Amino acid sequence: MSRPTISEIRPHIRDYAELTSLEVELAKDRNSLLVLPVGACEQHGDGLPLGTDNIRAAHVARAVVDRLRDSANRDQVRAARAFVLPSIDYGVSPHHRFLPGTINIGPQLFIDLVSSIVRQLADAGFDRLLVITGHGGNLAALGVIQQSLLATHPDFVFAYAPVSALATEATAQLPRTEVSGHCGESETSQMLAIDESLVDSGHLNPGATRLDDLDPRARLSRTKSPSTAVTFDRYSDNGVLGDPRTATAAAGEDILGEVVDRLVAYCQELQRL
Repeated sequence: MSRPTISEIRPHIRDYAELTSLEVELAKDRNSLLVLPVGACEQHGDGLPLGTDNIRAAHVARAVVDRLRDSANRDQVRAARAFVLPSIDYGVSPHHRFLPGTINIGPQLFIDLVSSIVRQLADAGFDRLLVITGHGGNLAALGVIQQSLLATHPDFVFAYAPVSALATEATAQLPRTEVSGHCGESETSQMLAIDESLVDSGHLNPGATRLDDLDPRARLSRTKSPSTAVTFDRYSDNGVLGDPRTATAAAGEDILGEVVDRLVAYCQELQRL
């Protein structure tokens, strides 16, 4: 018995999981871009939720896909569509394991999980995918996946990007302390912009803010290259880098706006391949 065919994907669909089997075949035929949000379930100080990295990655992924769709509609181009894959909400978090709430799946399991998803999509006929990670601890594992795919699926375009690190201009405007980063001014501002109700503002407490306050090994780990690492309980009791009390929703909107702008421009190039 022959399968029916369709000529269009329902225009409101942006999530891969909402596609029908008929629509997914058409999405493959039109060289659709897939966007995979990944994050972590880990401590984010006293005021941010454990899923902060997932929330930010998923927010950015959907904003990028929406912008790509709106741009195609505005230009009246029957361009390749983009869809957001179901997110991976656990990540590589051994450096947070001594602080409450963290669930670490480790680098090998993360590599195996993402690789399995990507290889199945590639074997099914998709040929391009962007991973957006809200958690910096996933980046090394994503680099390993990228290199491994060159050996098994060299024609598959696998790209990955962080969230916060893309917003160089907006982040430079923040009133950051000497030590800043996890649960600090940038992440907290982004969460305030996405959903203020998820932030326990009364418990936004500073953590490590000065290099002189760190022990020698923790201080050395703040050097970007050469690189070493410590568990985050060595930085501060609450695992925070910076002072989240200075965060604002307006700053978060600027950061997220810059991130989305950069990713949209990159994805438009991916779609032209």
